[in-house]
Amino acid sequence: MAEVHDRVDSLPDGLLGRCRTMPLPVRLLMCPPEYFDVCDVKNPLMEGQIGKVDRARARAQWEQLKATFEACGATVELIEPEPGCEDMVFCANQTLPGLDADGQRLCLLSRMKHESRRREVPAFARWFEAHGYRVELLRTECIFEGSGDAIWHPGRGLIWGGYGFRTEPQAYEEISERFGVPVLRLKLTSDRFYHLDTAFCPLDEKTVLYDPPAIAPEGRALIERVFERVIECPHEDAVERLACNATPIGGRHVVIHQGSERTVRLLRDAGYEVHEVDTGEFLKSGGSVFCMKMYVF
Repeated sequence: MAEVHDRVDSLPDGLLGRCRTMPLPVRLLMCPPEYFDVCDVKNPLMEGQIGKVDRARARAQWEQLKATFEACGATVELIEPEPGCEDMVFCANQTLPGLDADGQRLCLLSRMKHESRRREVPAFARWFEAHGYRVELLRTECIFEGSGDAIWHPGRGLIWGGYGFRTEPQAYEEISERFGVPVLRLKLTSDRFYHLDTAFCPLDEKTVLYDPPAIAPEGRALIERVFERVIECPHEDAVERLACNATPIGGRHVVIHQGSERTVRLLRDAGYEVHEVDTGEFLKSGGSVFCMKMYVF
């Protein structure tokens, strides 16, 4: 049975405590930027960037990111890039992998908004099938963009579900049912934050980094209710440097695009080991650290 909540007044007492425990993934899937480019405008950050990607610099930045993930203790696995799929490097969008109610590996495939990105999904379906996942499509005929919008709560069987610009809210009823977990829906307020992962980054079971103006008031109330420690990202960092598109690893490390000095200070003051990397070429396409990997359970 689906369990989806949009408002604090619908939350049962002790929701997080009754959610089953989940492992913190330390395996990451990445796609080399062999064909990465900006070919059209799918989000505001891509405006004026068509044809302006420096391929050599993008490759060097991707290699640095991969090495940083590994230095933080993650195992990085690779998927072969497909010709004609310039956005495939953004591995967070094509699927939602996780564990179902029986602890079995399940991968739900995305139904992408843009036709050019739909070509990426079959390659990810094959990869997850080859790695022991049950791979399925949503029965619901609606747009759903994987882990860009559906983000697992660290260590718990709970999903935070963003909607408003890519994923349609009705997708979460079935996602909740298929994984056997509650979903807390968060409405995004600006197409600058077109996916939830651009504005919301759960760091561990008790802590979240997020940009309040990017989330509608009902969602902000849910976040404040569930997390014990809320770190508000300076809005300029979230907008200009996608600071919330960071990646936590192991509940201790946080990998983030360089230059967000105030956000980095807040994270270090909270006890995290922060690793700054340059993803400037990928920002031209509206993506950064979180977008460029997928957690593999």
